[in-house]
Amino acid sequence: MADQPKPLMPHATATWLVDNTGLSFEQIAEFCGLHILEVQAMADDLAGSKYTGRDPVHSGELTLAEIEKGQSDSEYRLKMQRAPVAVSRTKGPRYTPVSKRQDKPDGIAWILRNHPEISDAQIGKLIGTTRNTITAIRERSHWNIQNIQPKDPVTLGLCSQRELDAVVAKAAKNLPAEEEAAPVETSGTSDREKLIEELRAEREANEKAAAEAAQEAEAAAWLEAKRAAEEAGETEEPGEA
Repeated sequence: MADQPKPLMPHATATWLVDNTGLSFEQIAEFCGLHILEVQAMADDLAGSKYTGRDPVHSGELTLAEIEKGQSDSEYRLKMQRAPVAVSRTKGPRYTPVSKRQDKPDGIAWILRNHPEISDAQIGKLIGTTRNTITAIRERSHWNIQNIQPKDPVTLGLCSQRELDAVVAKAAKNLPAEEEAAPVETSGTSDREKLIEELRAEREANEKAAAEAAQEAEAAAWLEAKRAAEEAGETEEPGEA
């Protein structure tokens, strides 16, 4: 009996049994998986929450014959006739309590800033949001962008640390090998060295051009001096004769 399934809506079922049967509080409490004081509070109309009764006979969880057995013998323990069908969660966006929904944009902004490698689909599944919202926050076109402050979604209660770590690890595996192997510092160093090489080559080219220009000027001056000397020699010859 300890492993017997409980009604789908135990409090509502207990309320109906209190109002419509002569079962003892203990019988109702055990069948519904409640404390006997909870059942007594329902009977005395002292329960903090008021529940609408749910008929377990109509749902197939009990039969009238089973209830009659319990009413005739206070030691009898009611037996579940048909266990409630477990409702499995369908695929779709993560459900977030209303009180937490206003925190979603802050959590999305935090992920976009700290983990840009995570895809929009992964963010949507983790936080329970839409791609339009993610895009609006990324492009700063969200209607409330002025009030959005990046905050850790784990701290906000939008997801667990384990879930966040799993998404980050999965996103990291999808990064190209170049991005993982080449840190920012290496890229910056290669660019600096490339610039130094370009400047050095330019300086050497300028020095070579200057040297060639000096040689050309020296040669031109020598030719000019030679021509002047030759002209002076030709002028002196008639006088000597």
